[in-house]
Amino acid sequence: MSDTLLSRYARPVPRYTSYPTAPHFHTGIADADYAGWLGTLPAATDLSLYVHVPFCDRLCWFCGCHTKQVLRYDPIAAYLPAVHLEMEQVARLLDGRGGATGLHLGGGSPSMLRPDDLMALARRVRQLFSPRPDFEFSIEIDPNDMTEDRYDAFAAAGVTRISVGVQDFDPVVQQAINRPQSFEQTRAVVEGMRRRGVGSVNLDVLYGLPHQTIASVEATVEQALALAPDRLALFGYAHVPWIKTHQRLIDETRLPDAAERLAQSAAAAARISAAGYVAIGLDHFARPTDRLAVAAGAGRLRRNFQGYTTDQAPALIGLGASSIGSLPQGYVQNITATGEYIRAIKARGLAIARGIALSGEDRMRGWVIERLMCDFAVSIDELRRRFGNAVSPVVNEMACAAQYDADGIVDFDGQTFAITEAGRPYVRSVAAAFDTYLQSGVGRHSVAV
Repeated sequence: MSDTLLSRYARPVPRYTSYPTAPHFHTGIADADYAGWLGTLPAATDLSLYVHVPFCDRLCWFCGCHTKQVLRYDPIAAYLPAVHLEMEQVARLLDGRGGATGLHLGGGSPSMLRPDDLMALARRVRQLFSPRPDFEFSIEIDPNDMTEDRYDAFAAAGVTRISVGVQDFDPVVQQAINRPQSFEQTRAVVEGMRRRGVGSVNLDVLYGLPHQTIASVEATVEQALALAPDRLALFGYAHVPWIKTHQRLIDETRLPDAAERLAQSAAAAARISAAGYVAIGLDHFARPTDRLAVAAGAGRLRRNFQGYTTDQAPALIGLGASSIGSLPQGYVQNITATGEYIRAIKARGLAIARGIALSGEDRMRGWVIERLMCDFAVSIDELRRRFGNAVSPVVNEMACAAQYDADGIVDFDGQTFAITEAGRPYVRSVAAAFDTYLQSGVGRHSVAV
């Protein structure tokens, strides 16, 4: 890919795990709005649950999550009762409506939870939210947290998928991001959970980190593939020190430029594909028989705040500090600071800090952006079937984008607007062309490759 294309398309744009994106949420959405939205969901609505555990026992300098380092368990022990209270309030507002298709524990490091606390949380979710027969339970794991009793508790609690952050196995890179983690530690987690019947393993690998080279990223990918993961995510490091101040501890002079990032991504993707994995969307890979690959092949791939997913639930219930919920009516986000979140939950049962109500145009443009991010293409017939005559401005934008594209990035034949093979590394930039909020200047983003 030429330097000219990089300069045109590798600009900072959102990752589009929602539309509108989080910088455009506002304080005009509050507890009462969320309560009303929950109270009008249809009785048969599928619910997807996300619980945020905003604590780690070490500070990884590359991390972009809402989390804080703790050296004692006391803050976690004080936090979990508030999560239980929030779950109970949400369940009261749902008043028997809906059923849970899955639970995802993210962080932070939810693997820090003590076995009895994890078991209690999983048990309460099942009591309150009527799990569907195919209920999935996934959890993010830091190998440094794992003990034999945690392995046993995760299995007993019904965990069906684990996600392990690898980042990079090179000790030099690990030191530069303050994330020591050996291959042997990672292998122990994968094998330990598989022995206990957990059927799906996802590994996360990063490119674009300090000191990384094409060769070092390829070496990490080879080691990750040796663990035979069911899924593998290949994320580009998002350097946003203006948001995450601890990223200032990373030596920016050691970060690869856009051309090197793209080369690292392409080399890693080629290695993963050569091992028989199916490329999915921008940055995921899965075994051909994995549910993620099957969904992608059938045009049923979705994208939410956890990235690419098979989850078709129209309502995502976010629980815990900073969690984001997504309902047909709009988005809500909880208070970020854990102390303020706990006080709000104790006082009123909910802790909404901000959000946004969706307009008809938001839903239409959000659907277009999601299909581009998932399928690299949009069917005009399907667009019209869903949104009627309101689609005309977007279809005109597609026609103009193709007409003035001198780089072979997109194609439009009147029936399908598609991103070409050459344009796929820049899918975020193509999607950004349909984002009417982006011109407001609200929010700063990481580069698009």
